[in-house]
Amino acid sequence: MSVKRSIAHSFWIAHKDLLEFSRNRVLLVMLFVFPLFMMLMTGYIFPSGESIKDMPVVIVNEDIVEGGESPESIQFIENLTLFNDHTGYFTFSRTGSYDEARDQITRGEKFGAVIINSNFTDHILSGKQGGVTVLYDQSKPQISSQLTAVLGSVISQMGTTKAIATVSNATGMDNNASRAMVTPYKIDNKGTVPGDPSYFQFLAPGMMMMVVMFSVMLGLPRAISHEKEAGTFDGILAAPTSRFSIILGKTLAQGSRGLIQGGVVLLLALVLFGVVVQGSFLLVILLLILGIFSFIGMGIVITSVARDEETAQTLMMILQFPMMFLSGVFFPIEQMPWYMQYLSKVTPLTYAIQALRKVVVLGAGIEDITTEIIILLAFGVITLGIAIPLFRKAMSR
Repeated sequence: MSVKRSIAHSFWIAHKDLLEFSRNRVLLVMLFVFPLFMMLMTGYIFPSGESIKDMPVVIVNEDIVEGGESPESIQFIENLTLFNDHTGYFTFSRTGSYDEARDQITRGEKFGAVIINSNFTDHILSGKQGGVTVLYDQSKPQISSQLTAVLGSVISQMGTTKAIATVSNATGMDNNASRAMVTPYKIDNKGTVPGDPSYFQFLAPGMMMMVVMFSVMLGLPRAISHEKEAGTFDGILAAPTSRFSIILGKTLAQGSRGLIQGGVVLLLALVLFGVVVQGSFLLVILLLILGIFSFIGMGIVITSVARDEETAQTLMMILQFPMMFLSGVFFPIEQMPWYMQYLSKVTPLTYAIQALRKVVVLGAGIEDITTEIIILLAFGVITLGIAIPLFRKAMSR
């Protein structure tokens, strides 16, 4: 066969494939939607300059004297609130104890806490530095670094102002000499759990859930659509078994694959990258199973409505990429622009990662992730309720 004829045949085959592609309306639409999604996600999800505003922080005053809170600690809180009124970096609230503040951080209700130590007034009156502990959330390292830096700067400015005023009133010294004096506040930054986790400690839970999602949702087109195209699915339908048994069997197979792959990622994180699971391993496994349960329904819906394996896989990718970007795999969703934060709340991957990260990084118990568990169960029940009738209908076509 001549080279000219081979080239002509190649163009003919390419023309045939493109013609088939153009007749598939779903794939034709996705040809333009996919790059649009990619550009929108990468263009709008990354941290904005305003994402640091209104960080929720709780204040705990342990400096109690006879009759209530000490005057020094009250003045400190008033000054801290006054400084914040000019910047809007934080939204302050109060709670009664260190343990309550830590629990609020673990549940994700607060980004951090300012703890006024019990010896705060005694130290200041005796010429020492009053101790202030800044408690931060180790499951959100980027936000915690911003929070501790800003709080440290604000408290240092407050201390400098107080030192200048105190020394000037007492001795009449000028400001330059006053600035050389020791500031009255000592800041101690402390995480809610022991140790100093690496960035991979934050990243590992997100990677586990992301791998599970990709395994389950991309495996379904292979398990269903590919078998339909190959003709082997007809043999399963001809067997004396119900449609429900078929969908349950396919779901169990893909769920098992996803669970194994999630376990492999966890093992590698523990062995190679020194990740420490602060919480229960059983709770980690439970969350992986709940994640699979929440993803499987969406996968079956897409596989049921798609005409072939290629269309199903394309639709899966269109759904998965926004979920991956919006769910906080690589950085906390709180750093995204506000409108992207709202979008992130409609994906089950967001809640699966949040819950798993709380368990792995913060040592959270099941009572700390109740909200996420309920949402994941709701996602799974609703999507499976839609998927099962669609699957039965697709099998009859």
